[in-house]
Amino acid sequence: MLVNINVKPGSSKIEVQKDDQGLLVYLTALPVKGMANKQLIEVLSDYYNVSKSSIDIIRGWNFHKKVVEVKNV
Repeated sequence: MLVNINVKPGSSKIEVQKDDQGLLVYLTALPVKGMANKQLIEVLSDYYNVSKSSIDIIRGWNFHKKVVEVKNV
């Protein structure tokens, strides 16, 4: 399953919200050295109740808008 994600790094909370485009994900990690992407994978793993290895960032490694593949949902 492919999911459009809009990431808000450096937030004061970790939260996942559905919107008309896909998901809006607030992260506490900053977008430095891949820390926000790592936290995004952890958060989505919990949200979809799958292993971290089942989450792949397909597009947008360096951008706020990402396309993520979630396997085994």
